[in-house]
Amino acid sequence: MRPDLGVCAQAGEFSIGSTPRQHCISWALRRRWRGRLLFCIMSAMTRVREWLEYAALWMVLKFAGALPRNAARTFGVCLSSVLFALRPRVRRIAMFNLQLAFPDWSDAKRKSVIRGMVRQLGWMAGEFSQFPKYTRGVNARERLEQVVVLDGLENFLAGEREGKGVLFLTGHLGAWELAPFAQALYGHPLHFLVRPVNNALVDALVNFYRTLSGNKPIEKNQSARAVLRILGEGGTVGILADQNTNMEEGVFVNFFGIPACTTTGIARIAVHTGAAVVPGYIFWDVKAGKYRLRLAPPVELVRSGDLERDVLENTAKFTRIVEEFIRQYPDQWIWVHKRWKTRPAGEKSIYPF
Repeated sequence: MRPDLGVCAQAGEFSIGSTPRQHCISWALRRRWRGRLLFCIMSAMTRVREWLEYAALWMVLKFAGALPRNAARTFGVCLSSVLFALRPRVRRIAMFNLQLAFPDWSDAKRKSVIRGMVRQLGWMAGEFSQFPKYTRGVNARERLEQVVVLDGLENFLAGEREGKGVLFLTGHLGAWELAPFAQALYGHPLHFLVRPVNNALVDALVNFYRTLSGNKPIEKNQSARAVLRILGEGGTVGILADQNTNMEEGVFVNFFGIPACTTTGIARIAVHTGAAVVPGYIFWDVKAGKYRLRLAPPVELVRSGDLERDVLENTAKFTRIVEEFIRQYPDQWIWVHKRWKTRPAGEKSIYPF
């Protein structure tokens, strides 16, 4: 691209003893150099930030992982409580979501549920730090049984026997990071869909812990072909189906009586492949003092022959299953997520912030 002499003149780049063209070229080179310098500085700052985030997470996981399990859970609760207290916007989202889902509740009850949610998140963080201990040595399963009780394995096996693979329908319920980890140690590893963390170093560290028991991640932006291949081989794919999505990837179905844009991925894959859809969730059983991983019977899919109708009705059915769990254990779901963020065309945002 040739320099613009008019731009150079406006920039005051001409001086006595040199031609306009010489000064214009000099001006263009200086601009290019400044741009490259700024890019290098920004890139360096990004790398430093990513290394600091990685180092902070690594130290937290190593410190908590060195503690006894109960101490690690307590440490996790302290950490989650501090982080939650420092995020007023997150607190507002949680309270607003509970007002939408449970309009008849008192604010005191909602605040109690939020405190329980923060505690559950802290406990999960503590358990996550202990993953290396649960996989170490020859008695890994025996150690896991002191932490997680498995219910309904026969339902999962029934889905497997259908021979077309299993879609593990779940959400951010209870200690959701512990659910696939425990299932693998009980002898049934799976692949799980995951959205990569923006920080590649953090992403690698988190996935290292997630895969210690034999599970394997599938990046969401590369998922379609991989999921079809795994199901075709009779494998299992875990999908979190309780988050807001955009209108291009979802349909609106009721969630706590309010239309919520929900991923159609599970329904489309299930209808296309015939894979069994087995709901599963993990929750803290107060009486047992353990987590309980419950696997429900395979969902009977709607198959009318009208693909879009089947996708809509099955997505609504899956969402009702998730909602039923949340209603039973409201303090064991992440209310800090803007579940109703995407709205139908022409409808204003539900969230006032």
